[in-house]
Amino acid sequence: ASYPGEGWGLCSLDNTTLVMSDGTDELRHIDGETFAEQERVRVTMNGQAIDNINELECVDGEVFANVWFSTTILRIDPATGEVTGTIDASGLENNAADDPDNVLNGIAHIPGTEEYYLTGKRWPDMYRVSFDPIS
Repeated sequence: ASYPGEGWGLCSLDNTTLVMSDGTDELRHIDGETFAEQERVRVTMNGQAIDNINELECVDGEVFANVWFSTTILRIDPATGEVTGTIDASGLENNAADDPDNVLNGIAHIPGTEEYYLTGKRWPDMYRVSFDPIS
């Protein structure tokens, strides 16, 4: 299957619906088998659109997304696009080679836990973290 635009992040809400980011302020809900677009929601925080939505991880009906070129991770309601929490990941050390593209870019939930692995583009390290509390 093909789709228009770029795919920056992809996760599954319920094993049939995928959520895809494309670097804009929108999340696309797409059919997991046909890739047909079902709807788009704009990611907003306090009514303001948030651009550069990148890597995605779906956990318990919520979407966690990193914002490209930042150390912020957003918790998003996938039905409305509203940001329901933010995570400051600036405390993670970036030990990658000096390159403007080598930024936070990886979120993976560890099944059966409340923990996540975080890493970045070309980072030699991976960090096991929990998001508590989320502001």
